[in-house]
Amino acid sequence: MECLPNERKARNIPDADLLEIGKKVILTEAEELRLAADRLGSELVQAARVIQACSGRLVVSGLGKSGLIGRKIAATLASLGTPAFFLHAAEGSHGDLGMVRREDVGLFISHSGETREVLELLPFFRRIGAPVIAMTGNPNSRLAKNADIVLDASVRKEADPLGLAPTSSTTLQLAIGDALSGMVTELRGLCPEDFALFHPGGTLGKKLLLRVEALMGSGDRLPLVPDDASVKRALFEITSKGYGTALIVGPSGKLEGIFTDGDLRRLLEDRGPEGLQLSVSEVMTRCPKTIEPEKLAAEALALMERHEISVLAVVENGIPVGIIHLHDLLKAGVA
Repeated sequence: MECLPNERKARNIPDADLLEIGKKVILTEAEELRLAADRLGSELVQAARVIQACSGRLVVSGLGKSGLIGRKIAATLASLGTPAFFLHAAEGSHGDLGMVRREDVGLFISHSGETREVLELLPFFRRIGAPVIAMTGNPNSRLAKNADIVLDASVRKEADPLGLAPTSSTTLQLAIGDALSGMVTELRGLCPEDFALFHPGGTLGKKLLLRVEALMGSGDRLPLVPDDASVKRALFEITSKGYGTALIVGPSGKLEGIFTDGDLRRLLEDRGPEGLQLSVSEVMTRCPKTIEPEKLAAEALALMERHEISVLAVVENGIPVGIIHLHDLLKAGVA
């Protein structure tokens, strides 16, 4: 009785040889991508323009591994502002075509171009007048011949050791999908803030949308100390406001310096308890790093990391209006 593949004895392959197998797969796929980049031309431009001009949604469809790639392409385009969804080819002909409208554009993915379930969707798209873009490894297939635009996703060989599993072909399909996404993004003039609007719950969205003013402490939470106050008075602000810092202001209310719990420890080590009686203006750090409230929280994080500090005074026209700590950024998911 013949063994099933997962019952066969594993081969003993030296690490160096195994590494070469892995590298060969990567290089094979890379070469197929290079060849496709040289081969694709005006049809790729035409496809990108059709997708950008679509007043409905991009309907991406496929089956099997091509279907999995289709899901990713639809998700990428949707994240970049192009309304898109994945239509399972087998489910499409069993009722899900009801989601498609004449304003939509179809992107059908099939390596062979002869996948029955994909071909069965064509008459419906033809009947309602929705254009079809075919991504196929066979430009002479029925799918290609019945599409408005054909993207040649053919490969010389698959990258797996048997040369059978969809590897090079699916990598190329994904790359072409990413190329379309990038081209459509440029056509739409999308900016990072637009992208963040589609990702409000993620870390990226927080980095691109959150402003310093949304996270800073202000009002009664602001640890302000006049420049003629004693270090002892500054100590009270440092401990009571919870930022480990006092912001030192002059008579006009403008920021003159900053005094931190670290400065306090160093002062006490050097001068002892009598250091508490000194004027805080004598021991404060002048010209501290600051940020404006309308700046992105991500900019505050970058400033802290660059100067190896954990707190920033938030100022408007030189006057402190808030304070932000590294912990605020961490809690908000910006860091």
